[in-house]
Amino acid sequence: MANYDVIIIGAGPGGYVSAIRCAQLGLKTAIVEGRDTLGGTCLNVGCIPSKALLHASHMLHEAEHNFGAMGLKGKSPSVDWKQMLAYKDDTIGQNTKGVEFLMKKNKIDVIKGWAIIPAAGKVQVGDEVHETKNIIIASGSEPASLPGVEVDEKIVVTSTGALKLGKIPKKMVVIGAGVIGLELGSVYARLGSEVTVVEFLDAITPGMDAEVQRSFQKLLTKQGLKFIMGAAVQKTEANKTKAKVHYKLRKDDSEHVIEADTVLVATGRKPFTNGLGLDTLGIEMSPRGQIKVGADWQTNVPGIYAIGDVIDGPMLAHKAEDEGLAAAEQIAGKHGHVNYGVIPGVIYTHPEVANVGETEETLKEQGRNYKVGKFSFMGNGRAKAVFAGEGFVKILADKDTDRILGAHIIGPAAGDLIHEVCVAMEFGASAEDLAMTCHAHPTYSEAVREAALACGDGAIHA
Repeated sequence: MANYDVIIIGAGPGGYVSAIRCAQLGLKTAIVEGRDTLGGTCLNVGCIPSKALLHASHMLHEAEHNFGAMGLKGKSPSVDWKQMLAYKDDTIGQNTKGVEFLMKKNKIDVIKGWAIIPAAGKVQVGDEVHETKNIIIASGSEPASLPGVEVDEKIVVTSTGALKLGKIPKKMVVIGAGVIGLELGSVYARLGSEVTVVEFLDAITPGMDAEVQRSFQKLLTKQGLKFIMGAAVQKTEANKTKAKVHYKLRKDDSEHVIEADTVLVATGRKPFTNGLGLDTLGIEMSPRGQIKVGADWQTNVPGIYAIGDVIDGPMLAHKAEDEGLAAAEQIAGKHGHVNYGVIPGVIYTHPEVANVGETEETLKEQGRNYKVGKFSFMGNGRAKAVFAGEGFVKILADKDTDRILGAHIIGPAAGDLIHEVCVAMEFGASAEDLAMTCHAHPTYSEAVREAALACGDGAIHA
């Protein structure tokens, strides 16, 4: 008899959500975690702590730039960096304790330590081997680096080190203009750092709608971030207090050096599967180090599943959660499903940026016949009242059927607004369906309705 029906390796968003669903479905479940606390990268050194710092730094920005106009007089607050980090740590603690509570509530055994899979149906943690009918690998990802760039998490840091710097740097260089680099770069720019982003490609946020990329870069430049585009980083040199970043411009191969107090390496993430013993098991891997899975999230070894950052697709906590739920359903004999065409992405800068579905570029590549409905937040009364009139909502719909194919939002609460479009797309709605739905006034969401109206006869407030 197996000890468990399911053992999940990794207690990040994908793993712990999957564990809860397994338990709800009547499966005897355990979860293995190598960290001291549950919640994975997201809760400990990723999504949650970065949002705390983004919120704190945004409040500072509002006090410095907008309080006076609202009649809120007085000296702008000074930054107590230690207290800000303590607030961030308290936020982490509340969330990780919440996950611990959920494990107890759902009678899920938590096994602390690093897992090895010696064979199908067995998970070893330390000297103890646990038997199980099924294994779900949810071990997540780790920061990727570049050749010649040595991370010490003090001067040359990943996102992990950037969340606990000893002091606010005067000068920061961010290598990579993706989500992580721009979020943390904007935090330090608001806190007074001179931030320069060095990006290999010619546009920020690769894969995003090109019009949004251009608008977003202009807004970030206006906020004080500097950009060096088309630059290939060759190496970094660091001493105890400073670092130099050597890069070569792709357009002319000219070599340059930029100096900083802190260098943030934000060149993406890679699957973390070290020490699991996947080679010995014969689990098929992709050339990029991802675990190959079938439509049921099962590997080529029966009874071993994988979800989240270790498999193909965007490395997003909510994508991992959906896959965790679906894998649990599959194991329980039900039909798990993930609609990969309706997974939103969000960047939590200010303004926020959110997207779902197709971009204009992907639709052109597919030869699709589409139409665009756009509405600026400058026409939204609520946004103007709170100094958030920059940005727009853009909806892409099929020209013949009016079915919504994608949406892109740059503006206030974009990360929340995108979800009404997600629900609409999940139900196969048309832009007209969205346009004919009554939206409360005054809300930011009216901008989404106006963009939907613009797919038809035209927006009202444009």
